[in-house]
Amino acid sequence: MSLGLESGTVRLVPYDPAWAALFAAEARRLHAALGPELPLALEHTGSTAVPGLAAKPILDLLGGYPPGTSVERYVAALVRAGYVHRGEQGIPGREFFRRGEPRAYHLHLAVQHGAFWREHLAFRDALRAQPAVRDAYAGLKLELARRFPRDREAYIEGKGAFVRRVVADALARGAD
Repeated sequence: MSLGLESGTVRLVPYDPAWAALFAAEARRLHAALGPELPLALEHTGSTAVPGLAAKPILDLLGGYPPGTSVERYVAALVRAGYVHRGEQGIPGREFFRRGEPRAYHLHLAVQHGAFWREHLAFRDALRAQPAVRDAYAGLKLELARRFPRDREAYIEGKGAFVRRVVADALARGAD
């Protein structure tokens, strides 16, 4: 298995084509665990979803539940499926989960087609569609990982402006 990152560290690895199959397997597992009574749209996001992009070896899943649905049943079902619920973690409207020791899966649960959902897919899709943007992001991530190998918060903060700019551009193009 090509996943797993120790807590508190920043380590990037080259893109692994096996990540797509690991996402598909985890999506099947989650759909079976939640069953038809809890419909959940799942998308592979984060750097492991972008061919050619170095990534932390943690697979990000974006889970979307139907608008107007109570999130509590989803939280309980995901905990039963082996995820640790970490709450919003400072991002209103997003419930964060992780699974694995060391952590191998992050699940971001939000209203399907809501702002969090749209922004994450816009970023992923921009990186997939624009090699120059992907490569610029890769260079930034590698530099930040070199500077902050034990400071995940500084690493994340260092990517913030780049991510916001790409998302804003992608959403503006989508509105045209």
